[in-house]
Amino acid sequence: MTPQDNRPDPVRQSGEFLEYLYRVAVRRALPLHNTAAFLPAPPSRESGGRTLVLGAGKAGGAMAQAVEALWPADAPLSGLVVTRYHHTPPRPAGLPQRIEVVEAAHPVPDAAGLDAAQRILALTQGLTEHDLVLCLISGGGSALLTLPADGLSLEDKQRINKALLESGAAIDEMNCVRKHLSRIKGGRLAAACAPARVVTLTISDVPGDDPSVIASGPTVPDATTCADALSILDRYRIEVPAAVRAALEAGTLETPKPGDAVFANHMVHMTATPQQSLEAAADAARAAGVAAYILSDEIEGESREVGKVHAALARAVARRGQPFARPCVILSGGETTVTIRPRTPGAAKGRGGRAGEFCMGLAQALQGQAGVWALAADTDGIDGVEDNAGARVAPDTLARAAAQGLSIADHLDRNDAYGYFDALGDLVITGPTHTNVNDFRALLIL
Repeated sequence: MTPQDNRPDPVRQSGEFLEYLYRVAVRRALPLHNTAAFLPAPPSRESGGRTLVLGAGKAGGAMAQAVEALWPADAPLSGLVVTRYHHTPPRPAGLPQRIEVVEAAHPVPDAAGLDAAQRILALTQGLTEHDLVLCLISGGGSALLTLPADGLSLEDKQRINKALLESGAAIDEMNCVRKHLSRIKGGRLAAACAPARVVTLTISDVPGDDPSVIASGPTVPDATTCADALSILDRYRIEVPAAVRAALEAGTLETPKPGDAVFANHMVHMTATPQQSLEAAADAARAAGVAAYILSDEIEGESREVGKVHAALARAVARRGQPFARPCVILSGGETTVTIRPRTPGAAKGRGGRAGEFCMGLAQALQGQAGVWALAADTDGIDGVEDNAGARVAPDTLARAAAQGLSIADHLDRNDAYGYFDALGDLVITGPTHTNVNDFRALLIL
């Protein structure tokens, strides 16, 4: 069955239609649909070279299965990939497993991720110029591929990572710090693979599709510096052990830079991007007779504030037909951030991620605007650390919440998007999707 076979009507089934667009966007980014064109030829039999698959990310399990399905059955293939807990897809019947897949914690690393990173680095020992290393990299790989720099413990990395996540730092800032506090990220995995040929297949989950930011770029050059990492740590007032700070100040934790000979003859292929998924959703909307506009696949900023900006645009369309005529769908992607607010003593702890926080900011600013429906969800199926992908907003969201005694201002103060939309029955729950091209946002204006 194709997605068009069960396409909801955008007018009569507005909420379902937005979920359909989300599914289309996710489907466009699934590894099995995007990998074949980028696979290199196996090493020749005469060379005696082997193919080693290494990888990390939320899409790691699905990427590994895609390679197994597409790689010649008679060509040697082995390796190890780490993905998030519960993100390994069911194995297709009849597909032999040649790549080991292990699971670890995300977004805060754990001992399983540390063990996986150590094993991955160990597998690079003894590689020759005749060998091929296929690196499968997707969003989430930075936390999953954790190997602390000298002077750092796993507990240190967990504390620093949690502080970065709660600080409101942008993804490129977080990954700059992660690269310089790691023995495997920031191009160091590629350096360990020398002299083998390295081909990286990556699914982008970052604004701008910069491969050095995706999963903290374990196989690509890093243009950021120890000084940059120190500046970010100072900006967000995040402490590191004195010995590590001294190493950053001295530049002894520097990463391999562009032009380094270690990257000679390496290849990087972007197999799926946020823009491609947004375009697929836009095409699906147009096929249903609704005009579609993509604002950008690179939107960043505080989630609730981005929600308010989207609300202002939707209200202008709904009220004045500007800058777009109704009916239409407005799409956007990127990676917003959530700054965790200090909790008032006695207040219940909030739950939720950036998609839900966007929806709260949007709903509050829409003020019950007639004719506007919205959905925001993470394309990996998990919004933050909860079991939902995101949430829905409808013209009656605020009214239904008020009838239940829910205050959106209170839930925003506590960063409690999950509690707010769960009470309304408006969480979007998909389970892991086995890919990750970051935030998906869609507003339908009728």
